[in-house]
Amino acid sequence: MLTETVLDKMLKIMSIVGARPNFMKIASIANAIESHNKKQKVPFIKHFIVHTGQHYDEKMSHLFFEELGIPRPHVNLEVGSASHAVQTALIMERFEPILLEEQPDFLVVVGDVNSTVACCLVASKVTYTKGNMTERPVIVHVEAGLRSFDRSMPEEINRVLTDSLSDLLFVTEKDALINLHKEGRSKNIFFVGNVMIDTLITHKEKAAKLNPIEKILHSKFIRREIKQDIPSYGIVTLHRPCNVDSPPKLESLMKAIEKISQRILLIFPLHPRTKGNFERFGLYQSFQKNNHIVYTESLGYLDFLSLLSNTAIVLTDSGGIQEETTYLGVPCITLRDNTERPVTVTKGTNYLIGTNPDKMIQTAMNILDGNGKKGVVPPLWDGKAGERIVEVLSTYFQN
Repeated sequence: MLTETVLDKMLKIMSIVGARPNFMKIASIANAIESHNKKQKVPFIKHFIVHTGQHYDEKMSHLFFEELGIPRPHVNLEVGSASHAVQTALIMERFEPILLEEQPDFLVVVGDVNSTVACCLVASKVTYTKGNMTERPVIVHVEAGLRSFDRSMPEEINRVLTDSLSDLLFVTEKDALINLHKEGRSKNIFFVGNVMIDTLITHKEKAAKLNPIEKILHSKFIRREIKQDIPSYGIVTLHRPCNVDSPPKLESLMKAIEKISQRILLIFPLHPRTKGNFERFGLYQSFQKNNHIVYTESLGYLDFLSLLSNTAIVLTDSGGIQEETTYLGVPCITLRDNTERPVTVTKGTNYLIGTNPDKMIQTAMNILDGNGKKGVVPPLWDGKAGERIVEVLSTYFQN
């Protein structure tokens, strides 16, 4: 039973989720809020979750709420897939009346997707009346300050705009602090650690009990000599437009991946965008003939974490996977020219190599020969970032 003292000052936080990485990050904050309330700390926090519906694939959306134990969203805007302009506009249009009706004290946005910047932009311009006061929500950006310095990436635009509009900035690594200071931000910046790693730590033991690799291999035709035992394997993920939207670029990457697969079996969960482009470009049939590469549908969080924890190598263009592999100590080859997460390269197990096929093959072979670098876990990636965030928000609200 909540006491009158706890209920006397109630803090209302609205969190935004829209794409797969958001779910893992919000899970940490949702858990920290629940723990805060169970301890009857002041203020009591009411948590209101808005799902924009930016990702509509079952395994990339609804399944994540179930696996991560996130409370079901109170509202789903159901915007679906569209161009950046249309999707952002739809989110803004559908989000504004929800914000005005609920009137949260804080709006929490995470990461760098269209949902992040769209909801942030709405909140920066809206006002509502509480008692004799006219105010807007305090905008909170979790994972602030990350920069690739590549304005051709839509995510970079989203990151810069969101940080410039946010009131409180929570950062995952020291490079982000430096970036924000260079941009003239010096106040209300908090180095709290990485909420995505919080979620990984929370679910690592549960994921370890699963065996998705055996299920995946038994559902596919695998060459006879590796059928008897579960082999060593690598993981491939590709989804960024710069890598998968151009037929020559995608074909070039896949030819290098095929050569690497001669050395080690590769598991390739297909992002909907990548799968669509494989079919559209007529590449799917030719590369599917290679029994050294096993294609799967998008995987749930726990299955993918289980795979990631036991893989020998990862080839990816994902931002979040760079962080997860660094924590797990798994060698990761990032197929991009830049990264907004430099700590994964300077301290972690990440190799930033671009997309040159020869360099991809050379780096992979070097790792598989046992000559990969040994990384360390970055500071404050300890599973407590969500707790630190909730503590800061509670203190800020009371003051």
